[in-house]
Amino acid sequence: MRAVIFANGNLNPPVKLSPGDVLIAADGGTRHCLALGLVPAVVIGDLDSLTQAELASITAQGVKILQYPVRKDFTDLELALSHARSLGADEILILGALGARWDQTLANALLPVAFPDLKICLMDGNQEFFYIRAGETLAVSGRPGDTLSLVPLGGEAQGITTDKLEYPLHGESLPLGSTRGISNVLLAAEARISLRAGCLLCTVIHQPD
Repeated sequence: MRAVIFANGNLNPPVKLSPGDVLIAADGGTRHCLALGLVPAVVIGDLDSLTQAELASITAQGVKILQYPVRKDFTDLELALSHARSLGADEILILGALGARWDQTLANALLPVAFPDLKICLMDGNQEFFYIRAGETLAVSGRPGDTLSLVPLGGEAQGITTDKLEYPLHGESLPLGSTRGISNVLLAAEARISLRAGCLLCTVIHQPD
């Protein structure tokens, strides 16, 4: 089961959904759904980013609303991720997670690390963000010429092996803060990255059609 969460950041096209996706709006992400003519199954958050007219619109459409206090310990997006997990979702696509506020953007980009049991992808237009954890192998789909970058998180990422990338790694390490993994290039429709220890943020910039 895949849940698609609309966050309250910038939403860049294209937005590609699949039949059967469960749509969840994190507070102001509701506005993105309304603009696209979509009806979310759930709106969750403190609702401080929505107007009364927008609340009235989703209420009239029978959308489930889970409202939290403004003074809370978690962001609306983290609440949405927890709710998606409670629904049984094992795959989650997050849209609109990036924006003008660096603190929110960084927190949103790192949030999937706190949900190791879920397969989470952040998408912003033609860019995708994935996470590779210790012992995992990630298959990345794209086209030859797409840009792929690997950024270590939380410390040194060890035992990195890649396949079908222009600049390969063979069981090597990337220390925290290293830029060696930036701007690699896919050589085929699928590349593979394996990691022995640590955590990697993998970003893919797809070429425009």
